[in-house]
Amino acid sequence: MTTASAPGKVILFGEHAVVYGRPALAVPVTQVHADVEVEDSPAPGIWVDAPEISIRCEISSLPATHALRTVIENVFRTLGISSPPPLQIRITSTIPVASGLGSGAAVSVALIRALSSTVNRPLSDEQVNALAYEAEKLHHGTPSGIDNTVVTYAKPVYFVRGQPIQTFNVARPFTLVIADTGIPAPTRESVGDVRKLWEADKTKWEAMFDEVGGIVQAAREAIETGKTKELGPLMDANHALLQEMTVSSPELDRLVLAARGAGALGAKLSGGGRGGNMLALVEPTEAEQAASALRAAGAKNTIITTIEEKQ
Repeated sequence: MTTASAPGKVILFGEHAVVYGRPALAVPVTQVHADVEVEDSPAPGIWVDAPEISIRCEISSLPATHALRTVIENVFRTLGISSPPPLQIRITSTIPVASGLGSGAAVSVALIRALSSTVNRPLSDEQVNALAYEAEKLHHGTPSGIDNTVVTYAKPVYFVRGQPIQTFNVARPFTLVIADTGIPAPTRESVGDVRKLWEADKTKWEAMFDEVGGIVQAAREAIETGKTKELGPLMDANHALLQEMTVSSPELDRLVLAARGAGALGAKLSGGGRGGNMLALVEPTEAEQAASALRAAGAKNTIITTIEEKQ
């Protein structure tokens, strides 16, 4: 049996504007992860068992554009293997689906690594990232590439679309509470709607995306210099701009206000919006209190995570 695992991720700053060439910051969330086991199958073909999404079948019975089938076929195509061996694949994940935590990217990355290891042809991080990005197109339409990048490298990332990946230093650990609205985040829809706004008034929205880019730059500097409390007001400012982009929701706004009311230093939605997750910057000693307040305000689940330098 071959196994592989990949973490979740959360976008700290810059979602949506990242699609238009501005930077974004994102970090891995190791408290949640996708796991893939691959072993020889007694039956012909490649069988997939993914209980969280109610799939148990041979991949040829899946639509040609299904993300799992596409990932599997692309891996073997990349490796030049036209007749892959019979395999049984089991996929499990503790990452909520469609919540902005990178569930699809994590499954893709773990699956790519497990399959390539099974045939003793491990792929480089760059190859894994490229293959995972192809799968992200099926999930999100016009993805930024940030999910697959953070999940593949499992490090904090400063990301500008089309430019080389940059990891960045975390001078002082900081604590986040991530709260799930319980509502699936329709990323493809929200990305498409922002594009319609941009197409209707490019001057206005380019200026707003520039403003988001400035927030991202200030946030990176705060993280690299250990001035992490400065992230709070930057989160609040970024959330206000995301509200203007129409990608927040009453549920997200309620959780953001609840976090601030519980003493968070700042809070914002994270990811595509209109559902999924928000995050709050908190003092470590107040994390449990903030998480409790968020659950009382309607969060279906909370995760407390500390962002620190990975050696």
